Amino acid sequence: MTPGVRPLIAGNWKMHGLAADGLALARAVAAGAAGLKAELLICPPATLIAPLVEACAGVVALGGQDCHEAAKGAHTGDISAAMLKDAGASYVILGHSERRMAYRETSHRVRAKAEAALAAGLIPVVCVGEPEDDRLLGRAEEVVAEQMAESLPAGFGAAGGVVAYEPVWAIGTGRTPTEADIAAMHAMMRAKLTESFPGAGAGLRLLYGGSVKPGNAVAILALPHVDGALVGGASLVAEDFLAIARAAG
Repeated sequence: MTPGVRPLIAGNWKMHGLAADGLALARAVAAGAAGLKAELLICPPATLIAPLVEACAGVVALGGQDCHEAAKGAHTGDISAAMLKDAGASYVILGHSERRMAYRETSHRVRAKAEAALAAGLIPVVCVGEPEDDRLLGRAEEVVAEQMAESLPAGFGAAGGVVAYEPVWAIGTGRTPTEADIAAMHAMMRAKLTESFPGAGAGLRLLYGGSVKPGNAVAILALPHVDGALVGGASLVAEDFLAIARAAG
C-alpha cells in the first residue's frame, strides 16, 4: 500500500448479470461494506448501472466497463461517457486487455477515451499490462511504461485517475506474477506517475489485477504501491469480493 492512500477494490463483472442476479449481488456487496477501509467499486454491464444505484446505497461506487471517445453521434452499439455518468456511474474502466486485444484498441485511443471520461466527470481506471511473450523477453516494464505514456491524458493526475496493472497472461488463468515481479512493476509505475504528474502522481492509486482471489489478496495488497485490486471472476461472488476488500486492511 501507499501510505495515506485509501485502497480501491474494483469488481469488473464483464458480460455477466441480468437484472435479478445483478441486483442481488450488488445488495450483498453493499450490505458487507460497512467498516471496510477500502473504497468499493463495481462495474456491471451498462444495462445494470441505473438499476443498481439504489441497491449500492451510496456505499459502493458504480462504474462502466468502457466508453466511446465521442460525446455523441452515429456509433451504433457504443455508449458515451456522459451516458454512463447520467446512469449513475462515477468511474469507467478503459484499455482493458480484452478491449486492446479483441477490438485492437491502441493506447492512443485509450487516451482519447480517458479524455472523454474526464470531460464527463468520470474517473478513468486505465488498464495496462504485458503479454506473456514480452514478459519472457524481459520487456514487461518497457511495454507497461510505453502504455502508460501513451494512454494517460494531461488531466489524469488532477482528476485522481487510477491505473490498473493487469498482466495479460494472468487474466482469468489462475496464474499470477511473483510478489517480487508485482512489486517491481508497481514501483516503476509509481515512478512514471510521479514524473508525469508532479504533486499528484505520488498519491494516485495503482491497482493490481489478474486472478486476484481471497487466497492471494492479503499478500498482494501488502506490497508497496499496490493500492487495491481490479477483480474479475471473484467479484461475481459477494463473499469472495468482500474477503478481498477486507484484505486491504
